[in-house]
Order: sequence, then structure tokens, then C-alpha cells
Amino acid sequence: MKFTKMQGCGNDYVYMDTFSEEVKDRSAMAKLLSNRNFGIGSDGLIFINPSDKADFEMEMYNLDGSRAQMCGNGIRCVGRYVYEHGLTDKTDFTVDTLAGLKHLHLNLKNGEVSLVSVDMGGATIIPDEIPVKPDEFDDYRNGVGSSIEVLGEKYSVTPVSMGNPHSVCFIAEDVESFDLMRIGPAFEKHPAFPEKVNAEFVNIKDRTHIKVRVWERGSGETCACGTGACACVVAGVLNGLLDKEVFVEMKGGVLKVTWDEVENKVTLSGPAVTVFEGETRNIQIPYQFAE
Repeated sequence: MKFTKMQGCGNDYVYMDTFSEEVKDRSAMAKLLSNRNFGIGSDGLIFINPSDKADFEMEMYNLDGSRAQMCGNGIRCVGRYVYEHGLTDKTDFTVDTLAGLKHLHLNLKNGEVSLVSVDMGGATIIPDEIPVKPDEFDDYRNGVGSSIEVLGEKYSVTPVSMGNPHSVCFIAEDVESFDLMRIGPAFEKHPAFPEKVNAEFVNIKDRTHIKVRVWERGSGETCACGTGACACVVAGVLNGLLDKEVFVEMKGGVLKVTWDEVENKVTLSGPAVTVFEGETRNIQIPYQFAE
């Protein structure tokens, strides 16, 4: 099966288009191909499908095989993929996702895609739509930092949904030294979040610049998270900490997020890069000798 490896700010995925390939057990394939020792290595697997609702459909799986609703970096790479592989000659088109219809715009330079912008739609802080359980918080306040206990410590978090659930935590400690490997999984599986959660930990440099580390449900720490970047900016505006156009620095690079609060429209812009292409050859789980 032919595949393409792509990344947006280091948030990397394996891409297959079902215009030419057919995969039956896509969850199992995601676990195999995403494995960085026995597979290709990625944060997950994305299928680009035909759609009767949009120009294309994005079907996304995390590296643990779980289905994901949306990924800002992933969908920007979808934009570059369909243009470079001749599936469209449009520079403005739509992609259907589990988080709804998304509008993409491709910026071209010398005939090649240089930047991809996505209308991510609206953010929501309504508990049932995130989803979140307010009773698990000490003082749940919609859209404003609410106190929650994780591993015996209190954190002020702002839950936001960008089509998938996020928990944004603004911290004074340098995110580089923050113990994300210990605290991230505890946030992801906290009972306050019935569908688990993507956890972002944020340093504010100024009102237009933040630095973020992210723990993604089903994938662990990733170099970047597009929906997470959007959630951080929305949370920052709601808490009176940020302007409505912000550069979001993550481990893999910088994304630009703009929030039109009146229209509740979040726009994400950043690079989308093709790493390499190839075809799979009998990838399988590690061989086990019989006793």
C-alpha cells in the first residue's frame, strides 16, 4: 500500500488516500504504521476519502488506534496532499471531519503550497459539548480558569472544545521543565473528562505570543497540536490574558491563531510539509516465538 509521511510543525502523520487504496481494519493499521520501531513512525494515520458532503473527507486515527475527531496540523497536511497529488486544482476547498466541515485555503509560492490556513469553526465552552463533568471541579466556571485536583495538586484549567476536548492550563513554571510525562496522562484520563482530554500547558510571553507543550489523548506528547493551539488562544482571550491574534510556539514550530470572537470563528495557519513517500511491505507486530 502506498503512503505519504507528512508533518505540520513536527506533528507527523501517515497519509493514505482511498481513491487508490483500500484498508479494512483501519484502527489496527494505525497502530502498526504509527509504531516508531516496527512501523513507519507517526502520531497517527489519516485516510483521505471521497465525500458526498465536501470535496474530501478526513478519517483520522491516533497512534493507539483510537478514532480522533479533528487535528489542525493533520488537516493542513491533507490540504497540501490533495493538491500535490492532483486530486484537486482548487486552492479553496472543504474537508469533512467528525468535528464538522472545515474550509481550507492554500497559499502558493512558485506553484507550490507554502502555507495552509484552516477555518477551524467555532470554539465551545458548554460542558456537555466539550464534554466535561462540572461536579469534578472545585469551582467550575464556564470559559474561565476552574480549579481541579490532579495527582494531589490543584490546577486552574479552562476546558474548551474545538471539535475535540481540551484542558488549557496557564502556568508560571517554564513549560520546558514541566513534568509533562507524569502529569499529562493524569489529565488525559481524569474523571472530569468522560471522553478523555488533550491537555495544554502554557507560558504567556506577551499578549500575542505563547509557548505551549501538549499531551494528546491517544498519542502522548506531540511536537504540536493545531486544535490545541486554537484552544489555548480561545482560553487566553476568555481569561483576559491574550489578544485575538496570537503566535503559538510549540516544540515543532510556530502556528498563528486568530479568533473572531463575534463570529466565533477560529483560523489556524502554518506550514504543511511532505517528508517522504513509499509503500508498506508486510508490516506486522513483533514476531513471538512459541514456547
